Amino acid sequence: MRLLLTNDDGIHSPGLTAVYEHLSPHWDVTVVAPASDQSGVGRSRSDLSYERADAIEISDHEWGYAVDGTPADCVAVGLRHIPEADEIDLVVSGANNGPNVGSYILGHSGTVGAAVEAAFLGTPAVAVSGYDHETYFPEDGDSSFDAIGAATRDLLALLEDTAVFDGDVDYLNVNIPAAETDTIAVTKPLADYDTRVVDGERTTFESNYWATHPVEGDGFPIGLDGYEDEYPAWSDRAAIVDREISVTPLGTPQSVVDPPSDVVAALDRYPLEKS
Repeated sequence: MRLLLTNDDGIHSPGLTAVYEHLSPHWDVTVVAPASDQSGVGRSRSDLSYERADAIEISDHEWGYAVDGTPADCVAVGLRHIPEADEIDLVVSGANNGPNVGSYILGHSGTVGAAVEAAFLGTPAVAVSGYDHETYFPEDGDSSFDAIGAATRDLLALLEDTAVFDGDVDYLNVNIPAAETDTIAVTKPLADYDTRVVDGERTTFESNYWATHPVEGDGFPIGLDGYEDEYPAWSDRAAIVDREISVTPLGTPQSVVDPPSDVVAALDRYPLEKS
C-alpha cells in the first residue's frame, strides 16, 4: 500500500514526524505537507483565495515535498502532480496537535479538510488527531506523539484488508490519546458549538467549540476531567472523554436529504402568478 502523508501543522511538526516514523517501515510513504503551520484553514485552496496568488511553491524534502500552501493544496499536489501520484492508495492527514471532534470542527480543521479534498479527488483518507486527557493538547513534544503514531500504524494495519472504503465511507476521522489505550469506539460527530460577537475597540469573536460545557479563552477545555456522562455514548466527544480511540466514518459533504413533501409541492408552483 502506498500512502500520501500530509497535515495542517506543517512539515516539521512532531505529529507528522511520529506518524511518518511509525508508518514508513511498513508502507511506502510520500510526504506532501505544508511548509508552515496551516491550522484551521479547513479545505481552503490557494487558487480560490483572494488574498494570495494561485501559484504555490513546491520544494524537495527528504521525505517528499514541502508546499507553500494549504493542506488541500498539498493533497491536490500529491494526487495530481508528483511522479508518485498515480500510485497513491490512501491519504493520511496528521497527526494533528489536539483533537478534531464535533460537527463544526470537521469543517474548520485543516487536518480533516485534507481528507475531504482527497475524497473528492477519488482517494480514501484517514484524518488523525492526537489529544491528551489531562491537557487537551499534547504538550510533551515528540514523546506525546509516539503512542499516537504507533496507534495510527496499528489502525491502518487492521483496516488494510477490510472493505471499509468500498461503500459509502470516503474518509475516517480518527482521534487518538497520547497515552496507550486498548479501546476503539466507532462514533458519530456531535453538533456542539456556539459563538459570541463582542464589541470593543475591534469587533471580535469568542467561539466555544464545547458549548455544552462552556469554557474560557480559545474555546477549548483544559483537560477532559469533569466531562464524564455529558455526551451521548455514540459521540466522538464521549469517546475522547473516556480515553478511547474515536473512529468516525464519514462521506464527502454535503449530504443530500429529501425535502418534506409540502416543500416540493410549494416549489412546484413556481413561478408565482402575478396579481
